[in-house]
Amino acid sequence: MWKKPREKSKKRLFSRRPQVYNKGVIFVEKRDIAVKIGFDNDKYLALQAEHIKERRSQFGGKLYLEFGGKLFDDYHASRVLPGFQPDSKIRMLATMREEVEIVVAICAGDIEKSKIRGDLGISYDEDVLRLIDVFRELGFYVGSVVITRYAGQSAADAFIKRLTALGIRSYKHYPISGYPSGVSHIVSEEGLGKNEYIETSRSVVVVTAPGPGSGKMATCLSQLYHEHKRGIRAGYAKYETFPIWNLPLKHPVNLAYEAATADLNDVNMIDPFHLEAYGETTVNYNRDVEIFPVLAAMFEKIQGQCPYKSPTDMGVNMAGFAIVDDAVCQQASRMEILRRYYAGAVDRIKGKCDDSVVTKLEMVMQQSGVTPELCPAVQASLDKAAETGAPAGAMVLPDGAVVTGKTSSLLGPSAALLLNALKHLAGIRHDLELIPASVIEPISTMKIDYLGHRNPRLHSDEVLIALTISALSNPLAALVQQQLKNLRGCEAHFTVILSEEDAKLYHRLGIRVSCEPKYEIRKLYHKD
Repeated sequence: MWKKPREKSKKRLFSRRPQVYNKGVIFVEKRDIAVKIGFDNDKYLALQAEHIKERRSQFGGKLYLEFGGKLFDDYHASRVLPGFQPDSKIRMLATMREEVEIVVAICAGDIEKSKIRGDLGISYDEDVLRLIDVFRELGFYVGSVVITRYAGQSAADAFIKRLTALGIRSYKHYPISGYPSGVSHIVSEEGLGKNEYIETSRSVVVVTAPGPGSGKMATCLSQLYHEHKRGIRAGYAKYETFPIWNLPLKHPVNLAYEAATADLNDVNMIDPFHLEAYGETTVNYNRDVEIFPVLAAMFEKIQGQCPYKSPTDMGVNMAGFAIVDDAVCQQASRMEILRRYYAGAVDRIKGKCDDSVVTKLEMVMQQSGVTPELCPAVQASLDKAAETGAPAGAMVLPDGAVVTGKTSSLLGPSAALLLNALKHLAGIRHDLELIPASVIEPISTMKIDYLGHRNPRLHSDEVLIALTISALSNPLAALVQQQLKNLRGCEAHFTVILSEEDAKLYHRLGIRVSCEPKYEIRKLYHKD
């Protein structure tokens, strides 16, 4: 059962020393910046690897492990569990690399529709190749790709040929009528038996995918069916970080998961099967709870008995045991809920979601006690916009300071905010010029006269290029550049929706951005 972690928190400290140039002391003060940590990543890696090995032993030495979420770049987890590293899952697997084989699943329908990963802007089939490259670079063995729900789609056939040309094995799994409820038909030679058997050679088979709905669970069940036919003992487990089963139902970390999946309408709930079997209260989510009786029936038909008494039993996640400062994680999760709310409101304006998503996010905010006042950057940006009569932004820096950026004739609020934040981190007086107008103006002129832009103001990436040019002759500009790494994890808010270019640059810098759900200019098409 969950117990409240000890209140003591770990901190990472870094500081700067004043430096002197020919213009005198340019630092306004020396600061120590403490980054609070609520999650012990090393403890998590050790616990998780040990638990997966124990689960493998339970099934006689072979385990099909369905990975929910992302194997790496898990930034949601790192935001709500400060101290969790985005690549924690893959690092954990690296401790048992020689025992792990990776199978990537992709739905044939997603290939046919050229489904796009929203965070990367690439199609699912291209992402399969990207994932394989990443896994191989990290020293993992990628055994094959399985094309799920294959029904002769021409795009899927073309992708299979491409995989073959690249030397990558592929297998076809077919649609099964009545899936997942028609157990008798599913667990038969006309159901799972029609699927091609995936040849594997290692004891932990990780089944992952470029996105949800790719058929990971069905792939694992198909393999269990075929392994059982061959007399090979094998088991199944699910590795899903959220919701965290041994945290309370309405804990902000779990509510942040509901906010993250508002478009899927996932709902956290008490696992009734676990409560009945063990008398213990644990948390799962609606889809796993709803499907469990069907899965249990499938296990019984495949192997004679179900090894699990509840959907919580199927999981192997140990994240809850690595929380070392509950208050830090609660605060971080509330901030994530607020960001998700603003993101949902912006998506509604862009036509990417409907009112129901925003309504769900508002409900989660209410349950977690979240209001816009939680983030000081929100009010600061609104105040700056009211003062100047133009779009503005604000950022909370690691030392707690709040800096703002306003719209000017040559700089948009995101570019101005970026420069002001870097100046503060470097301890440089606000009135010192880093980029002269003689550098900015030619860039602005080129955008309008030669590149066809309507907006003369520099985007954030263009400002950084200008800063780099200035650094060749201005030591202060060079000093400011060195502070870019210290922006990671900062909170920023803008009074208008950022351009795509600015949003991508802030994301690459690791700045967590939210925006008011409105555009600067009233028009139907928005680009720059």
